[in-house]
Amino acid sequence: MTTNNGVLVSVLGVGAMGSALAGALVKAGHATTVWNRSPGKVDELVTQGAQAAATAGDAVRTSRLVIACLLDHASVHEVLDPLSDELAGRTLVNVTTTTPAQSRELAAWAAHAGVAYLDGGIMAVPHMIGQPAASILYSGSADVFNQYRPLLDLWGTSTYFGEDGGLASLYDLALLAGMYVMFAGFMHGAAMVAPAGVTAGEFAAKAAPWLTAMTGSFQGFATVIDGGDYTVEGQQSLQFSNLSDLLTASSDQGISTEVVTMVQQLIQRQIDAGHGEEGFARIIESIKQPG
Repeated sequence: MTTNNGVLVSVLGVGAMGSALAGALVKAGHATTVWNRSPGKVDELVTQGAQAAATAGDAVRTSRLVIACLLDHASVHEVLDPLSDELAGRTLVNVTTTTPAQSRELAAWAAHAGVAYLDGGIMAVPHMIGQPAASILYSGSADVFNQYRPLLDLWGTSTYFGEDGGLASLYDLALLAGMYVMFAGFMHGAAMVAPAGVTAGEFAAKAAPWLTAMTGSFQGFATVIDGGDYTVEGQQSLQFSNLSDLLTASSDQGISTEVVTMVQQLIQRQIDAGHGEEGFARIIESIKQPG
């Protein structure tokens, strides 16, 4: 449903991320109703032009489009289960972080309740919402995605992965896995140089361009992995990738070796299996088949 003030939309949950999402909608002229467990969090949005709802039920009844940005999977059920009858015939876009299995469960729950469902994974921090670098991943109802695409695009680049409600969450968490391991690697490096009097800021100035350049290797690794042949020429071998010196240097600096040990163990499992001369990308086989 639309009005002279754009789409009638309700946002359930206006913490840091929910507030950013709702604020973008208000700024674009959509009639936006907001609800939060802690009522005070809606005040700033009200000053921007949003309408505050006293209860989640009031918010749902106000709009045909409901956005859920809550704490977790359990919170979504806690808030929405009592409102399943109210939600029937409406559209729910859930951008709460959930696992793929939880997203699929919510999609099934919505279908049973007669609710059109779209699941979203937000690849951004709150201040990025509405900026070109923000990316939102979606899966679930294609009709919902296509109908509300102009509104969804207000938050960032929208990408649709198909009818499987769990795919957006799967991509979301897979991308976060890469991010967190990269962050941990940076912090390990910063800890290594700290005893030498090097600040984290000084190290970051060197690490950022180096790590950015190394992301160019992703496509090469992907080509090898998709081809399934870890013996093709031009790869760094697992034997050459041995991280013993890095582990020794870390210990000599008096820091934990946990981050690097994790990678070394993946390498060593493949070497022990007789693949030492094959390429580094083969460690994905250690990840696919837990030891």
